[in-house]
Amino acid sequence: MMPAKSGRWADLRPRLISALVMIVVALLAIWAGGMVFALVIALCCGGMLWELTQMLAPRREETSLAIGAVGVGSVLVAALLPAILAFVVLLAPVALAWKLIPVEARKRFVLFSLWIMLAGYAFVWMRCELGPIWLLWLAIVVVLTDVAGYFAGKIFGGPKFWPRISPKKTWSGTSAGWVAAALVGAGFAAEFHLGFGFVLASVLISMASQAGDVAESALKRQTGVKDSSALIPGHGGLLDRFDGMLGAAAMFLLLFVILG
Repeated sequence: MMPAKSGRWADLRPRLISALVMIVVALLAIWAGGMVFALVIALCCGGMLWELTQMLAPRREETSLAIGAVGVGSVLVAALLPAILAFVVLLAPVALAWKLIPVEARKRFVLFSLWIMLAGYAFVWMRCELGPIWLLWLAIVVVLTDVAGYFAGKIFGGPKFWPRISPKKTWSGTSAGWVAAALVGAGFAAEFHLGFGFVLASVLISMASQAGDVAESALKRQTGVKDSSALIPGHGGLLDRFDGMLGAAAMFLLLFVILG
């Protein structure tokens, strides 16, 4: 009898297919730039706000859709404005949710929604001001951190990284992500003559992406859900897939402010 496909590799096929589709869409959007890229990012931000609202205020579909739609519009409008005005516009979903979200969930919504909106704007700003290369670097670091962590964790296993928050993550997978990020950083540093500091920056980006993953896992634990949604086969929802990107964007902004 053939072994059942319910083992530890059972989710590999849908994960790969979904990942390939997302990679193609991302590359096309990055290549196009401009409002095409801004629209893709805006839709992702709106989807994540919808998921966040569903987790914190379940069974309020109209509220979730309204906050998600405002998030999409806010990112698109912010993409056309100077930075100071853009930050004001990005607060629109928070202002709307303040009246619609239950009181006990407001603080968590504010924290995560600001994180989502600022990260989304950061990606749009990076593509516009810095060009596609650095955006690709950031994306490659995050993706390979996740891929290396997934396979290393499956193959080597070992002690859990933070079992109470994210029981599937292991120290072997976590450290494999750092190694993968360092290799990416070394490749970019050699190509663009950036020095060893860029390797360290890549590892910091990797760590931040893992921190974003842990933060989203903690939110799911608190709200009692397994996945943020079922939008992406094999990956769960947009927050499940892009939490690392959110963490990486936050770290990039910090590094850019400090180092330039």
